[in-house]
Amino acid sequence: MAGRLLDESAKGVYIISATPFTDTGAIDFASTDKLVDFYLDSGVDGITILGVLGEAPKLAAEESTAFVKHVLKRVGGKVQIVVGVSSAGNQNLKHLTDTVMDLGAAGVMISPNAGLKTDEQIENYFGGLIKELGEQVPICLQDYPQLTAVYMSAPLINRMIAKFPSIKMLKAEDVPGLRKITKVREAEAKGEHRRISILVGNSAMFLPQELARGADGAMTGVAYPEMLVSVCKKFAAGDVEGANDLYDAFLPLVRYENQPGIGLAIRKEILRRRGIIASAKLRTPGAALDADDHKDLGHLLERLDRKLSQLALPPSLRRAS
Repeated sequence: MAGRLLDESAKGVYIISATPFTDTGAIDFASTDKLVDFYLDSGVDGITILGVLGEAPKLAAEESTAFVKHVLKRVGGKVQIVVGVSSAGNQNLKHLTDTVMDLGAAGVMISPNAGLKTDEQIENYFGGLIKELGEQVPICLQDYPQLTAVYMSAPLINRMIAKFPSIKMLKAEDVPGLRKITKVREAEAKGEHRRISILVGNSAMFLPQELARGADGAMTGVAYPEMLVSVCKKFAAGDVEGANDLYDAFLPLVRYENQPGIGLAIRKEILRRRGIIASAKLRTPGAALDADDHKDLGHLLERLDRKLSQLALPPSLRRAS
């Protein structure tokens, strides 16, 4: 392992990265470089790769390794890199974890395996997995029952934080999930376990409320990471109304991006329109926008541009497209 490892103090924005492809479906490493540079210029504190947004299940093992190696080299230690390693098989999960940690990743993101039903099953799964990986590997625990169909209660999460020191971060994206964040922070305040980092997902749909409940930032993949960075910084500085005003300007687009099944296609198209990636291609099976979708998106970007012109914003946020 090399570089600074993920710990409980992580905060800000750990953007979930897309994986750029060419129109023929090959990994586009030139666009990857532009995308990484764009994320860094946006002021993110970390980048999470090989997540759901990164179409990780569509990559071959050697492609995953090559992509991680390429991103780490491009980042050059400027921010932390977290790698999604969730897998149906522990052997595959461990192999990828060992590989990316040796390459210099700061930690790995893991969700509970599909099929786990009870708190005892989930706790035993992570206990066994952590034993296999080694307690030195920092873990971001992904709580995303909408995808995994595995529900982790607040008492279970609190118990696992207390029991497993290698869990450094909670990626909170249950819906509704605000009370869960509150219950984790309440348990910390009572001394039931150490304070850990909480970053939130769900396409930033509830970001201002989640920050108010005690989240430390965001780990999601919206196509305007500058907005996430600015909102989190304003909130941390005590400018809660300013944070909400900025977020409100982007909310129609955030909502549009969050459509199940087509959201990633929308995000990649926005990144393409912004000149950051060359193609909005998703690997098959994957959605593609039709003419009406493109029209909707264009209208939303035009409206966003008008709204942003009315706010005092950094130059990077003044043009929506």
